[in-house]
Amino acid sequence: MSDPIEDAILQKLSALGPGKSIEPAEVAKALQPEQWQRMLPKVRAAALGMMRQGRLTITKKGKPVDPSAFKGVTRLRLPTPEETAAALAARPPADDEDDG
Repeated sequence: MSDPIEDAILQKLSALGPGKSIEPAEVAKALQPEQWQRMLPKVRAAALGMMRQGRLTITKKGKPVDPSAFKGVTRLRLPTPEETAAALAARPPADDEDDG
């Protein structure tokens, strides 16, 4: 089952050219035009999860941010192959222990 927030982020980004970015508020406004401010923290949380999976890049002043420590005005864009590889490499290894 797909996440409607993630779908909205990817839909907006896919309509843009390579390297183009959007504001998280654009996604929030598309999902809940009347109460977009209430949706904004959910959009940011979804974007952070997508960044940790290597599916999205969050930028500040055009530069990728550290997903563990950032705040302020940010933008969202599709990652470069290098950014995806770096995000996946930074993930903790899966616990492959088989107790069965």
